[in-house]
Amino acid sequence: MAFIQLNKEKLKHNFDFLNDLFEHNNINWAIVTKLLCGNRSYLKEVIDLGLRQVGDSRLSNLRVIKSIDPGIETIYIKPPAQRSLPSVVRYADISLNTELYTINLLNEEAKKQNKIHKIIIMIEMGDLREGVMGHRLIDFYGKIFNLPNIEVIGIGTNLNCLYGIMPSQDKLIQLGLYKQLIENKFNRKIPFVSGGSSVTIPLLVKKILPASVDHFRVGESLFFGKDLFTEKLIKGMKNGIFTLYAEIIELNEKPVVPTGEIGVNVAGEKPRFDDRDLGKKSYRAILDFGLLDTDIDNLELTDKSLTISGASSDMLVVDMGTRKPEYGIGDLIEFKLNYMGALNIMNSNYIEKKIV
Repeated sequence: MAFIQLNKEKLKHNFDFLNDLFEHNNINWAIVTKLLCGNRSYLKEVIDLGLRQVGDSRLSNLRVIKSIDPGIETIYIKPPAQRSLPSVVRYADISLNTELYTINLLNEEAKKQNKIHKIIIMIEMGDLREGVMGHRLIDFYGKIFNLPNIEVIGIGTNLNCLYGIMPSQDKLIQLGLYKQLIENKFNRKIPFVSGGSSVTIPLLVKKILPASVDHFRVGESLFFGKDLFTEKLIKGMKNGIFTLYAEIIELNEKPVVPTGEIGVNVAGEKPRFDDRDLGKKSYRAILDFGLLDTDIDNLELTDKSLTISGASSDMLVVDMGTRKPEYGIGDLIEFKLNYMGALNIMNSNYIEKKIV
């Protein structure tokens, strides 16, 4: 059975690195756990790191987090759907919002549950995902400050997730100016500017992050140590927190080129082959997971002498070359994962989750 493994020592190392970085810069931060897809054992490892604020985009995951530690502060990191508002108020202490109508309904639901629900208003800064347009901000805030069961604790923005628009000093300075404008207009304090995410960490490391940004929501850099500007490892951080292992269930020498009329495969593709490979053979290993579990483009074989030949819904084929391999039936093949690869695997019910 294929399984994914979490390395808790590397996770702790990356957490300590980021926590020190944020503490030295007087920044609050939340761990974004959507990558873990609600896996209880993995979520417990994250919560046990000691941070008291966690964000997720799935209410079922927030419910698991609250069942592990009811005292931890939770953030629902996308605008709520109206049909989900009772669960949003129940399981999320904070939510990110962009719609007046929804905020009014949140206020009503929070009153029913005898709670004060905290919100961060997201502002559109160029990536064209969620966010209130800047010219609407004053009117927007004027209509929500007096809602009795809603507490506005911050403004925020999201960058890079949809169209890859990168954060810049100018954009984040503008975000801080929006905060000042609102505070001066309404004589109300807004505690946080939640303008940071994994993609913003390089600006902080280079000491060019505007001082007004004092809250980060971080997932990918914690779990992969990546600088999303360069796609390289952040100096001092580690990769390899997640590793995928799959068992060899068949190993045979077979032709490199299939025989017969080639049609469209299960993935909707029509494979092409080099005529120069006709008559050649190689050793092919079949592994016990497939396209149902992940996109093979998000996998990387640790053993560079091997190559992925293709995959069907439940099996993946690895070419081991022309020489008889040292591997055998039952041996494990190791894969590195990028963010989307790990997310797919974590979302698969058919992949076992382990901790080392």
